[in-house]
Amino acid sequence: MMGRLARATRAAGGHTVGVIPVALRGREVADLDADELVETQNMRQRKGIMDERSDAFLALPGGIGTLEELMEVWTSGALAMHDKPVVVLDPWDDFALLRAQVDAWIDGGFVSQDSLTRVRWVVTVDEAFEALTAPVLPSADSVME
Repeated sequence: MMGRLARATRAAGGHTVGVIPVALRGREVADLDADELVETQNMRQRKGIMDERSDAFLALPGGIGTLEELMEVWTSGALAMHDKPVVVLDPWDDFALLRAQVDAWIDGGFVSQDSLTRVRWVVTVDEAFEALTAPVLPSADSVME
């Protein structure tokens, strides 16, 4: 999905940046056509660069890497470590089980209801663009007394 999105962005005149650990360059397909390709030493450095350079975070259906990155940016937003929008574009309900699990964590007292304010779940691309540009409200959990 990331490759298709990058190609469509460039076809529409947009600028793309790829960030990939050196060790994965041979195992995964590096976006050699990216306007900028940043190679990192490891995944932690990759995520740090992406965090620093991002204005917002958009998760599309994907695998365990997507899930891990989504949970990290969602958690850091809930902890007031950033105030960037976190949006999940879920047109086919791929994240339904995750949403059910989060509800179970809320019911069990492991996750606050307020942490849900730090992520927006959308179904359409138009909704995603709207959510990505909407202001992020601070969660009550992140306010220190």
